[in-house]
Amino acid sequence: MKTGSRRMVKGVALIAIICLAAFGMFGCGQGEEKVVEKEVIKEVVKEVPKALEPLKLAVAGAHTGDLASYGIPSVRAAEILVEHVNATQGGVGGRKVILVTEDDACKPEMATNAATKLVGEDVDLVVGHICSGATKAALGIYKDSGIIAISPSATNPDLTQSGDYPNFFRTIASDDAQARLEVDFALDVLGLTKIAVLHDKGDYGKGLAEFAKKFLEESGKAEVVLYEGITPGGMDYSAVVQKINRSGAQAVIFGGYHPEASKIVMQMRKKDMDTIFISDDGVKDDTFIKVAGDYAEGVYATGPKDTSKNPLAVEADKLHKEKYGEDYGAFYLNAYSAVLALFNAVDKSGSTDYEAVSNALRNEYVATPLGIIKFDDRGDAIGVGFSVYQVQNGKYVELEG
Repeated sequence: MKTGSRRMVKGVALIAIICLAAFGMFGCGQGEEKVVEKEVIKEVVKEVPKALEPLKLAVAGAHTGDLASYGIPSVRAAEILVEHVNATQGGVGGRKVILVTEDDACKPEMATNAATKLVGEDVDLVVGHICSGATKAALGIYKDSGIIAISPSATNPDLTQSGDYPNFFRTIASDDAQARLEVDFALDVLGLTKIAVLHDKGDYGKGLAEFAKKFLEESGKAEVVLYEGITPGGMDYSAVVQKINRSGAQAVIFGGYHPEASKIVMQMRKKDMDTIFISDDGVKDDTFIKVAGDYAEGVYATGPKDTSKNPLAVEADKLHKEKYGEDYGAFYLNAYSAVLALFNAVDKSGSTDYEAVSNALRNEYVATPLGIIKFDDRGDAIGVGFSVYQVQNGKYVELEG
């Protein structure tokens, strides 16, 4: 019984066992009662083995391709926690946990295939997807099958705010909050008055850019001197770089991911443009610094608040280094927290039933590397937010305030 109540099954099973034990002596009832109890026993025989089946936790996201550095940390977070609960607690809710992974390379068409495959494999819960476009493409498939999905990184506001995906939760704040922070930083901290806004035309990048443009225009403090979409995967962005230069922009706010951001920044700096570059958590990744090299210096990017001193974050970091021999990557703590939240919800509700898990996620607090969290009615994690970071001496450093 994948979506039923484990506690209910145990209770029915106990009645059946008592009846079976007494059946030889007393028949466990007479006439119609005997027929009814035989039917109950038949149902328990069918249902109890399902209740004892392993709990299947899926992790879906970019495990290959340019954006694998965003997806692999989520797989690792799940691997660590699955091994831990199986070894120390015998699983979750009395069920051993099995991990299933599917790669979508952050592409919507691959995400629908991955989601369909996971549904066919009868998974109970999903951590993912990673990119907003891929997440949106998969969510309807999970919703139709009554499966909860919780993302560590999909920030598009509509995923929670539209009400279209009641089965979706996330352990990261949404892009409207991220765009607001970027705009406030550009206006109030840097004192900029002419800003170019770029995006990669995707659900994530374009969504963030639209909010940034809206907030800039509403502020009355700055002019949006260029608003433009670029084509992802391009090798040469000299045309848009030239437009930035001609616009007189003091800064660029870019919505998108690190492959495109690194190329734009490199081409700007090679043309001796000192235009400030401000971006998002899709760029706040060490891969951006590795690719852009010295040209990355001084770039600003928003990303999840630094909670690395949280005791649970310290423990998560230690476990990662012990298992993989290196520092964790982007969204690892968010994914670690997502898995903890799901396990806590199953444990507290005694079920993998959609309604039961949803209610537990919204009403039961859980201690995570991000803090003690639960989720609001829309599925957003309460108390989770963004900070501004800057590349300083080859590393992203969180700025105060």
